[in-house]
Amino acid sequence: MNPADPSISFDNTEFAFEYKTDKQLRKARFLFNMMAKPWIVKIGTRLAPWSIRAGLPVKGIIRRTIFQQFVGGETLEETAVVARKLGEYKVQVILDYGVEGGHDGEKGFEQSTEEFIRVINYAATQPNIPFMSIKVTGLTRFGLLEKLDTLMHASEGTLMKRFLQAIEQLPADEREEWHRVRYRMMRICETAVEKKVGVFIDAEETWIQDPVDALTILMMDTFNKTRCVVYNTLQHYRHDRLDFLKASYEAALERNFILGAKLVRGAYMEKERKRAADMGYPSPIQPDKESSDRDYNAGVQFCIDHIDRVALVVASHNEYSNLYAAELMLKKGLPLNHPHIHWSQLYGMSDNITFNLAHAGASVSKYLPFGPIKHVIPYLMRRAQENTSVGGQTGRELGLISKELQRRKKQA
Repeated sequence: MNPADPSISFDNTEFAFEYKTDKQLRKARFLFNMMAKPWIVKIGTRLAPWSIRAGLPVKGIIRRTIFQQFVGGETLEETAVVARKLGEYKVQVILDYGVEGGHDGEKGFEQSTEEFIRVINYAATQPNIPFMSIKVTGLTRFGLLEKLDTLMHASEGTLMKRFLQAIEQLPADEREEWHRVRYRMMRICETAVEKKVGVFIDAEETWIQDPVDALTILMMDTFNKTRCVVYNTLQHYRHDRLDFLKASYEAALERNFILGAKLVRGAYMEKERKRAADMGYPSPIQPDKESSDRDYNAGVQFCIDHIDRVALVVASHNEYSNLYAAELMLKKGLPLNHPHIHWSQLYGMSDNITFNLAHAGASVSKYLPFGPIKHVIPYLMRRAQENTSVGGQTGRELGLISKELQRRKKQA
């Protein structure tokens, strides 16, 4: 497909990699070569988490390889260096404190909340960090979310009605525990409003997603009245998300808030399919990639058709979807830096999309996680598995890197 703006080409490797040295490109080529071998990824994704838990001296190896490729740093200060570098090339940043699940229980959840707030306060001081990202599993027990989700599935009615019924059914101590979660989220969002920083709430596994969706909609209803501060994340490898997007839009109309919609394809597919098969319930996953692509692009079109009320984030590594969004905007005579549209790719992947969109004047960012190695291991393992299982992704990265290295060699 040719986009409406002929200046956008995802094959331009000069723009894609101008921020990387030859040495960095060769290192990336080596890493993607390793990830192209499923047996290495299979061994690595089992050994790395175990080695960290066992206290083996592997942090140095992880830091110099997969961590450096996909993560900004262990601290906010380290990550700031990467963020500034991206800013030099008109690329923005979504900061993500990569903590997943409680470390030290309630004390850990409070520490995560304080760290999220610190990230917002830092982002507000930087010209190219308009957003940050949080995971609700960083603020509460997985088990509590799972219980709420189960109770919601046993109820009838709208998402919010089922959510409120589920809260009422909790015993007093867990109801109080949930109120602490809501209060943590309120503090984060209040800081974000004050500092004018957007908050992306990450998607989770299907069996805990309903309470996350309900909490996110509550936050949007509170804080998205005049501009979009809070964004929900919709995983379109789920076959129900296009309908959920439309239902969320109806809720936004009814409650008079701006819907923040970050559209992704998803990151838990293998786990989701296995659990559904093991437990004997219908898989929540699309039957094939074509169905996922169809729903994703339909979601993009729906959001752009309602761009006055929807703030859209095209968070995708699919070239067609990114060009499709750009084409729809330009056909409507809307600029690629419209306040209600943003593109984003993960740091360490799809630089050909990110940097070429930036050159075309689009509002585009890298999703940049940071945190102690032991805490970001789950994120890193997903990236390794994703690059092995996503059709053609690793081959595409390797082809582009090789093309750029050859181009530089000819120019030398």
